[in-house]
Amino acid sequence: MKNIKKIKIKLNGKDKQIAENYKIDKLIDDLKIPIKKVAIELNQEILDKKKLHKIKLKKNDIIEIVHFIGGG
Repeated sequence: MKNIKKIKIKLNGKDKQIAENYKIDKLIDDLKIPIKKVAIELNQEILDKKKLHKIKLKKNDIIEIVHFIGGG
């Protein structure tokens, strides 16, 4: 069995262990987050949702996922 190397990231202020070479779109999918209702920030930069499948997470990356809430 292959040993999968883990890295640590920060997701919404909490430490999280993920596999090396994990991509943001997989993270969003695994967390079951509705992509149309969130903004995703990586290291204080808002990401283009069309490019999520290209972005690999690196050790100590900081991800903030902000949900849009309707109201009035």
